[in-house]
Amino acid sequence: MKKRFLSASLAMILTTSAVLPATIQEVHAANETHGVVIAQEEQLSAQEFLNLAVTTLTFQHGSDSMRQQIIDKWVKTEELTDLTVAIKRDEAARILVRALNKEDQEASLAAYWEKASKLGLWNGVSINNEYISTQDANKILSNAKNIKNATNNEGVPEISVEDFMKNPGNFGYELSPDGNYITFSSAWENRFNVFVKKMNDDSEPVRVSNSTDRDIAGFFWKDDTLLYLKDNGGDENYHIYSTTFNGAKEQDLTPYPNVTVGILSGLQGVKDEILIMMNKEDATVFDVYKLNVKTGETTHVTKNPGNIADWLADRNGEVRVAVASDGVEGTILYRDSEQDEFKPFIEIEAGDDVMPLAFSKDNQYIYATSNKGRDKVEVVKYDLEGNEQVIMSNEEVDVAGVLYSAEQDKVLYGAYITDKPHYQFFDENFEQLFRKIQDKLGVHESELGINDYNKEMTKFIVSISSDTVYGKYYYYDSTTDELTELATLSPWLNPEELAEMHPISYKSRDGLIINGYLTLPKNKEAKNLPLIVNPHGGPWARDMWGFNPEVQLLANRGYAVLQVNFRSSTGYGKEFLQAGNKQWGLKIQDDITDGVEWAIDQGIADPERIGIYGASFGGYATLAGITYTPDLYAAAVDYVGVSNIFTLLDTIPPYWETMRNMFYERVGHPEEDKELLTAVSPVFHADQIKTPLFVAQGANDPRVNKAESDQIVEALRARGVDVEYMLKDNEGHGFANEENRIEFYNAMIKFLDTHLK
Repeated sequence: MKKRFLSASLAMILTTSAVLPATIQEVHAANETHGVVIAQEEQLSAQEFLNLAVTTLTFQHGSDSMRQQIIDKWVKTEELTDLTVAIKRDEAARILVRALNKEDQEASLAAYWEKASKLGLWNGVSINNEYISTQDANKILSNAKNIKNATNNEGVPEISVEDFMKNPGNFGYELSPDGNYITFSSAWENRFNVFVKKMNDDSEPVRVSNSTDRDIAGFFWKDDTLLYLKDNGGDENYHIYSTTFNGAKEQDLTPYPNVTVGILSGLQGVKDEILIMMNKEDATVFDVYKLNVKTGETTHVTKNPGNIADWLADRNGEVRVAVASDGVEGTILYRDSEQDEFKPFIEIEAGDDVMPLAFSKDNQYIYATSNKGRDKVEVVKYDLEGNEQVIMSNEEVDVAGVLYSAEQDKVLYGAYITDKPHYQFFDENFEQLFRKIQDKLGVHESELGINDYNKEMTKFIVSISSDTVYGKYYYYDSTTDELTELATLSPWLNPEELAEMHPISYKSRDGLIINGYLTLPKNKEAKNLPLIVNPHGGPWARDMWGFNPEVQLLANRGYAVLQVNFRSSTGYGKEFLQAGNKQWGLKIQDDITDGVEWAIDQGIADPERIGIYGASFGGYATLAGITYTPDLYAAAVDYVGVSNIFTLLDTIPPYWETMRNMFYERVGHPEEDKELLTAVSPVFHADQIKTPLFVAQGANDPRVNKAESDQIVEALRARGVDVEYMLKDNEGHGFANEENRIEFYNAMIKFLDTHLK
């Protein structure tokens, strides 16, 4: 509890303007009207060549800002100072050598030209011309694309579903508060349990939990006591358990049926007690309690009047901030002490996202993330009068997370995600330490994470992960500058055989920039491939660059995988999120369809072999896709997805009650928008579905009830349509148990191969 990496997203717990010159054919056509054919070619400016290169060699076809970031990597400061002048062949050579990642200490334009010639970039092009025409550029860039995508088209060895989906080994490493012990999760009896290892000691790790029915969902330290969280069969009613170092005594500290618990504060400096939130008195809201981690005794601290969605305690453990909300509008409330009444602090209007994160060390300021009065979420600091000071902002995207050091009482960095995660640092010493570790590991900043550290910030747990590396954990001691590897996740997976995830962008039919990711099968030509579009859940969440076992599994089987951050996705600002309001099955679905059409237009996807697979909202998008665009998809997999929006809204978990109005605002009101919700609920239009469908559902799912899957399966079977249906009695919103995961993905791959290959 000594550090907080705090997400600023709303994630639910559910082309360029430059005009390219005319082609030779267009020049001929224009002049033939006068009876004269002129074959003169126009020289390309540097800007035109760069635009053409970005379009040809990357998948950034919609976002001007992402295209510019790529150009900035290809053209360094003081090079090509005037982009309007015609580009020379050696200048183009330098750009392409960099674009192909073939740069190697070239010190002159002549050296770049020599490298480009050896690579074969000018094959079929006259080398006598100092400048480049459109026709030359098209040929040169075609050569470059062939070099970049060179493959023997044989693919890679098939990797088993089990290797992708079985428990990956030791993960989630954390330090004890004194830095003398290290804890991690690892499988025992096919379930993730908690292990403890003494630092600088040759003894074996000791398992301190004994769960055989369900994975441990998370763990944390309170002084010398180790606590963990676990639910029952996927019901999401998480309880807090304590355990001794040898695992001989485990205790459910919150043994209340149908109650879920959240951690509010570790109460640093307070012996044996933490602050928790429970919906024990009223299932719809969370009160604040003080919990003794030794005895399990709870003391009621603050009563929820019925509209408080979140709380914040100060550095002394007093609850002094509350977030009141009706789901759409609300107020940040503040009080000077627990003896005082809460008073309005900051008003929250529709679309505002204001999230208090932490009190300053002297309790005179409140750190938060906020988009109040602007489009993007920023890191801010409020004084006790509500006056705001902006600490960090980004013009393109929301701030995604903040690392705040309670001990140093400062924000160390903020994170933001464009194509990949990036950092903005606010502490010079911490940035130097970060860069030192980065250099030692030889990775990009997007691949490095600071997971944990001791109070003095001399001992660190760090990790690396990428699109092809599941993850590696390291222990770093800054006093000795020693870096020690702790574990590699799924070491049986060879990164050289895994597929790269490419950031993409395109424009929707109504002009919105849609970002996403395209994963292409390794060592296969990106041409006429079977494609799986994989819409994310939420929908108020987003896909991110990084390792994804199910995407890698699909790519290993020869599928291209398209992930789309459609409107309503978080991370791209208030306006983009709200553009998805009441657009389920409508413009949101159009964004997904436009992505598929983009992949077809690029020649990547075979239009006869398109599949769609998604979970939660992604499951809804799957059903909507085969309902409203039935000719587009040849196979579909709906995983814990919504089929009837009326029953979804009628069965939301009781502890989401404070968000009900948000659902009405963003999805639709069951009475006021009855016609809309009827039109966009796939179950009422099952007669339009002809695509082969596979449905998977957890019986204990509290978010998307079993009835959602039952309804669509029954509706289709009533028409004589054979639907494959996998139901697991010991699962909730997605399959967590290893044996169920493996069974599901084996069945999914068999289903997709049957219909798409």
